[in-house]
Amino acid sequence: MKNRSPYDLDGVPALREAIPLGLQHILAMFVSNLAPILIVGGVIGIPSEKITFLIQCTMFIAGVNTLIQAYRIGPIGARLPVVVGTSFAFVPVAISIGLKYGFEGVLGAALVGGLFEAFIGLFMKKIRRFFPSIVTGVVVLSIGLSLLPVGIKNLAGGVGASDFGSLSNLFLGGVVLVVVIIFNQFAKGIWRTASIAVGTVVGIIVAGFMGKIDFSIVQQANFFVIPKPFTYGLTFHLDAILAMMLMYVVSAVETVGDMSGVTMGGANREVTDKELSGGILADGLGGVLAASFSILPTTSFSQNTGIVAMTGIMSRFVVGTGAMFLVVGAFIPKIGALIAVIPASVIGGSLVMLFAMIAISGINLITKEELVGRNAVIVAVSLGVGFGMGNVPTALQHLPETLKLLFGGSGIVVSAGIAVILNVVLPMDSKEKIGNNLKKA
Repeated sequence: MKNRSPYDLDGVPALREAIPLGLQHILAMFVSNLAPILIVGGVIGIPSEKITFLIQCTMFIAGVNTLIQAYRIGPIGARLPVVVGTSFAFVPVAISIGLKYGFEGVLGAALVGGLFEAFIGLFMKKIRRFFPSIVTGVVVLSIGLSLLPVGIKNLAGGVGASDFGSLSNLFLGGVVLVVVIIFNQFAKGIWRTASIAVGTVVGIIVAGFMGKIDFSIVQQANFFVIPKPFTYGLTFHLDAILAMMLMYVVSAVETVGDMSGVTMGGANREVTDKELSGGILADGLGGVLAASFSILPTTSFSQNTGIVAMTGIMSRFVVGTGAMFLVVGAFIPKIGALIAVIPASVIGGSLVMLFAMIAISGINLITKEELVGRNAVIVAVSLGVGFGMGNVPTALQHLPETLKLLFGGSGIVVSAGIAVILNVVLPMDSKEKIGNNLKKA
């Protein structure tokens, strides 16, 4: 009998269940997936008609790379419900490279950087010992905490919105959040597991009555387009490549955290060596594929990790179903335009809860062992310095630009780096030594 459970990794639920569950993954990541190319393109002067085409390529590659992570090609892919999209982490370095060398320089550096991350993935089994649950827990918790402001900014209307923080936006986001909570806690079956999709639909209806949806974008969109590789050329510059390689290290750290969040939140276990290696390989080679289609690097999306943690839905088929909407939407611009008209405050209403659930997955990883002594020091210093730096970026203003790109921003890399170093140099407590000896035995 076919496994129909959406809670099982290999479960294949009926389409009437898989479609709404897959769509809520796409709704959660859609705007964030497209925003980086819009931001970078606007700053470095990519013509609007080219940006429109690159948006379709972005949807296509996000869908393809998600399918690779979910279903694996040889050793490439985690074989986990990991959703992939364009990473915001690369935006600052892409802008600085683009202003100096043009978009071709960005793509050339991204291609080499992707190969570098894939190389790291080949050796993940050997360096896995540097990422025990206390370290991956810090990374996952840092990701969740650093994303909370993103959720609130969306709930308030989205950065740059003329009515940012208005009562109407707060009301709309609040309605979505309340609906998600009600359906998640009191509904049953598909209505509970698809609570985010239900909340989003309710939000869209309310937004329509409030006059917050503009369908002119849908009317202007073409009916059909074919994403093509190498719309832009590739140029290679050493300083750009080095900066991009550092950002791919950031991407690898976030992917480790996201995969740990998926397995811990959805299956209550740690990620395996094979999943970790395959996931990093796919993350790096996915960046190479993205550069080939003239878009910014892709990586795992933390908001979708939050969906897995909140719903417990681990089915790769569900994520694959959502990915197919991205692939099909890449050929039919009107589909993407329909999703793009959803107000940011509607998306933000669910993101606040999703990002908080990521943080809870990190807490679950951290507290697998007693949080005292050595473990307490690792968590305290990692979060204190890393999360603190992420909230006070001016503390790093005198560092070289490349290091500011690496250590600034969210502070995830700082937290992860400190956690790895302290885990190596601090002596184990007697209880930990006994536990490790028992595991080896």
